Order: sequence, then C-alpha cells, then structure tokens
Amino acid sequence: MPPSVPSLPRRVARILRTSLFAQVACALVLGVVVGRLWPDTATTFQPLGDGFVRLIKTVISPLVFCVVVVGIAKAGNLKAFGRIGLKALIWFEVASTAALIIGLIAANVFAPGSGMNVDPSKLDASAVEGKTAGGSLPSTSEFVLEALPQSAVGAFAENSLLQVLVLACLVGAALLHLGNTKVPAILPAIEQAQEIIFAIVGFVMKLAPLAVFGAMVHLVGEYGLGVIETYGKLIVLCYAVAALFLVLLGVALKLVTGLSLWKFVRYTRAEMLLALGTASSETVMPRMMQKLRQAGARDDAVGLVLPTGYSFNLDGASIYLSIGTLFIAQAVGVDLSLGQQITVVLVLMLTSKGMAGVPGSAFLALSATASALGVIPAGAVALLLGVDRIMDSMRVATNLLGNCVAVFAVSRWEGALDMERAKKMLDGEIAFVEEDVAVDAEKAPKVKVPAQADAVSEADEPASSESQGPVESKASLAKEPAGEAS
Repeated sequence: MPPSVPSLPRRVARILRTSLFAQVACALVLGVVVGRLWPDTATTFQPLGDGFVRLIKTVISPLVFCVVVVGIAKAGNLKAFGRIGLKALIWFEVASTAALIIGLIAANVFAPGSGMNVDPSKLDASAVEGKTAGGSLPSTSEFVLEALPQSAVGAFAENSLLQVLVLACLVGAALLHLGNTKVPAILPAIEQAQEIIFAIVGFVMKLAPLAVFGAMVHLVGEYGLGVIETYGKLIVLCYAVAALFLVLLGVALKLVTGLSLWKFVRYTRAEMLLALGTASSETVMPRMMQKLRQAGARDDAVGLVLPTGYSFNLDGASIYLSIGTLFIAQAVGVDLSLGQQITVVLVLMLTSKGMAGVPGSAFLALSATASALGVIPAGAVALLLGVDRIMDSMRVATNLLGNCVAVFAVSRWEGALDMERAKKMLDGEIAFVEEDVAVDAEKAPKVKVPAQADAVSEADEPASSESQGPVESKASLAKEPAGEAS
C-alpha cells in the first residue's frame, strides 16, 4: 500500500508550525497590510516589537561573556586569542573603509540630492536634537575609556558589549593561568550557564513573529509609504550600493574561505528576516552565535569577532553615512571638493566606531561631519529625518552579514574554522540543531518500526524546514571542538 501524502492545507500548517522563517514571513506581510489599512493602530502594536527586543537584550551580555570565557579556556592559548582580535580589527577597518568609499563614489555618480534646491533656513534643526536626545558621540579617548568596565555588575546592567568582552577576556585569561587543578568547578559552571541562556533564547524566539508583526505595523502606520516617493532616488541608491557591497563581500568570502555567502543567507534566512522585520541586528545575535558555532567557527572566534563587530564593523551604516552626507550637500547646493570628500571619509572612519548604542547616532555622525567640513549648514541634516527609518533594513542586513563574513574570514585566517563542517552545514548535509532542545542520538531509545509504518509516519511527521540532512546531536557538538573535523 503506497504511503499517504498529506493534503496541501496540512503541509502548509506543518510548515507554519515548524518553520521560524515561514512564521516571520507571514507576520511581516500581515504587519504591512494592517499598518497600511489601519495606520491608527501603529502605536498600539509597537510594544510587541519593543518588548521582544528587551527580552533578547537581557541575555546578550551574559551569553557573550560565557561564550568568550569558554572559548579562551578551551583554546588554551591567550596569544591566539589576541591574534584573532587583531586580525578582526584589521578586517573591520578595511571593510568599513571600503563601504565608505563605495558609498561616496556612488553618490558622486548618481547625485541623489541634485535638483532639490532646499533652503536650509526653512528646515527645523530642533527636530534633529529631539532625535538625538541631546546626546553626542564619544571622542576617541572617551570611546576607549568607556570600553573598560568600572564595575563588573555595571557592565552587564548597562549591556555594554565592549565592557563585557574585556571582563570576559580577563576571566578567561585567569582560568588559563590557574588551570583546572585550582578552579575545577568554574569552567563547567560557566558552560552550564551558557546552556541555560541558549534555552532562554529558544523560548524568546518563539515570540519572534509577534515582534515582527508589531514592528511592521508601527513602521507602515507611522511613516506611511509616501516617503518612498519623496526620497525614492536616495532609497534605491542606498539599497543598490548595499547589494553591490554584499556581492563584493561574497567574493571576498569565497576567495578567503571557499564558502558561499548566498548559502549562508539561506542557512540563516529566518534570522535575517527577523532582523529586517525588527530593524535590529541585536535581536538575532544569540541565534547567529549558535549558527556560526555549528557551522564550524571556533567558540573563541565567534565570541570575540561577532560582538566586537557590532561596535567596529558597521558597514551598512558607513554606506548610509557617506551617501547621506553627499545627498545633504547636493540638496542644499554645496559642491564638495575632492579634499573635502576625503575629509568626509576620515571623519566618518572615526565617528562610525562610536555609534553603537547611542540614540540617533547616525544624525550625530552626520552633524559631526557637517561641522568638520564647515560648508554644510547643521540644520540640513534634518533632511534625512523622514527617510532614516526606511534605511534601517539596509543598515541592519549589511551590518549583520558583514560581521558574519568577518567571523568566517578571521576564523579561516587563524585556522579556527572547520572547513569540512562549514561546507556540509551550508550545503544542508548537516541540519542546524536547536541547542536548548537537542537530544543525544546515541542515548536516545531506538525503536524499530515496520517499513510501511515508517513511510506513513514520514509523510505525517513535522520536519524542520530550516535545513535538511542528518542531524548531529548536541552531545557531539559539545565534545568536539569546533575547529576539528567532525
């Protein structure tokens, strides 16, 4: 008797029940529809997205701490960890500078602000102050000083990733210095805490569709779709340049590691869609750390490179800032010379590094650039207020993929990448395992069933649509270092 084939409604229901990507995609479309038809509900649904971001942020700092400490302790070489950090900073600087230069070239070629003839005296400069909450970007010395924790509890309470990283490096170095004979219980305790945090992430991620729905209703209801018509040329240019930059990143990734960026996007499609829907890359950092670790990147490389990139490798923001600066100058009729554009690159290279976590940081960076040039009225920055939120998706996607590419590239550079496992994972030969619900396949009871019953159960059994292929157990992932061939 041939196996029964589930009906189309049952297959759709199964996909919606088991696939995070399908759930988030449906929530995104539904959010756009509700926001377009009932814009008055924008503020009503906004807490759904904000609440999800709050929940995710509660676990980011302790997760980064645990992953970095465990990574240093298991790597057993503090010098190697230092080399990873140095190579990451070199990669970040090259990538973000390339993003700035590509953005400037595109803005010169296509001139998105030409012909607008805006009178800056008629712009409301106070609106920019409201957006930035009267804050300012830290100077270089302040940035370095702020990266050093003055309180162990304060670093976690303020969710300062750089301070948490410094603290984690100190703890990891201390564990290496003391060894397992003096502190045998500390490392296992931190590993167990890491498992608890990943379990919490699994619980919170079930709310992701609600978060995307609320965020999209707020975006469409609050800002509408008319802004796309007004700033159409600027929006198209920014997204096109971001796409070009990602293609170049993909080429760099292929040359350095032999891996495909497109396959990685497919592997992380649910996380990418969630980041786009909530306009926040922080919401997916815990899941991205899981997926990068299971894709062969060693714990210490993932734990150091990915969080550091959130402060030092803002490729999407660099593209937006360079194009935005020239857009403002063109809109008010200011023609910037080559020397002034070089100044733009130098100023943004510095200001973009202190943007993470600062309210209205893009406008602060633009204002600082305008002040450094001395020819663009400060109030002209208000021109971008209407389009800033639309650019979030471009910035988030580019920043996130740029940081993930950096993890693979630096890991390969340092010999901390299991190439065989990475290729199998991205090709779908190995399935991603939810670390909070994984089961040791060797210890699981094996039940032999008739072939006919097995065929029927395969047709009716929900299967994860995240990826296909043999699933590796959590125990095997824990026992084998990510840098060794599985």
